[in-house]
Amino acid sequence: MKRRDFIKNTGMAGASLAATPSTLNFASLNSFSMMKNTPICVATWNFQNATKKAGEMLSRGINALDAVEEGVRVEEANLKNTTVGNGGAPDRDGHVTLDACIMSPEGNAGSVVYLKHIAHPVSVARKVMEETPHVMLAGEGALQFALENGFEKVNLLTEESEKEWKKWLQHKNYKPIINIENHDTIGMLCIDEKGDIAGACTTSGLSYKMNGRVGDSPIIGAGLFLDNEIGGAVATGMGEAVMKSVGSFLIVELMRQGKSPQEACETAVKRIVKQNPNYQDFQVAFVALNKNGEVGSYCLHQGFSYALYQNRETSNNLSKFYI
Repeated sequence: MKRRDFIKNTGMAGASLAATPSTLNFASLNSFSMMKNTPICVATWNFQNATKKAGEMLSRGINALDAVEEGVRVEEANLKNTTVGNGGAPDRDGHVTLDACIMSPEGNAGSVVYLKHIAHPVSVARKVMEETPHVMLAGEGALQFALENGFEKVNLLTEESEKEWKKWLQHKNYKPIINIENHDTIGMLCIDEKGDIAGACTTSGLSYKMNGRVGDSPIIGAGLFLDNEIGGAVATGMGEAVMKSVGSFLIVELMRQGKSPQEACETAVKRIVKQNPNYQDFQVAFVALNKNGEVGSYCLHQGFSYALYQNRETSNNLSKFYI
């Protein structure tokens, strides 16, 4: 071997050994740990049926995007859940309006807001992502798009929800109760066997909200954000506070800087505390998942939990909290 080639080769080897994790390919560094820990599905609140559905799909080798869509659809179809999808509580005028978004491993996103008459807004959001040049469709335009793509028009206001709404009309008082705020969004993150991550978020929003109100759930970067090289985060609780902090995006960026999912969630909640002197009056919670399969969660008040599917088992996990 020529001296010049010897120096070149040994120099390259030395550089490889001395390289820090930040200078190496993230996916390569974590491939072994991902193989040990995946597939994984995590969701806000104790929606174990939803995480089980998505997790079992992942365990059969189905990709993260398909699994996360089907997972949240479980709660969209659950008439007993008055905070998501069909059967959701109406706004002050008696209209059930739904918001949802979805993100793919490639960073693509789709969203619908103020959507009426469609039971599965997350699937409409996916159609927006895959079949239009847009990210978000709203109101009548979103409904028109859904109907043109074969979605069935249904009455989302169930007898039970209508009865509760008419009872509310007698007093028209709105005072959220911590952890019973009637806007318990399902946000979900999935990592498949290939290590790809996808996410979705869907809700009917605040019960008896003002006509036209849209929360954080369908807003990319607020209710949901992911980066396939880093991980993802989802939010639930008082959407206005999450939107003002762009909480999910913040968490992913903090993980990019080296924080664990737990540390990133705690930082995001503490920033909301700093921004909102009245933080004692509402709940905000985040769940995050990085590409190592590590899960973190943090909330303002005690009582929030998240569902986890891992090692082919589902579990309910209490979150750490600020107050």
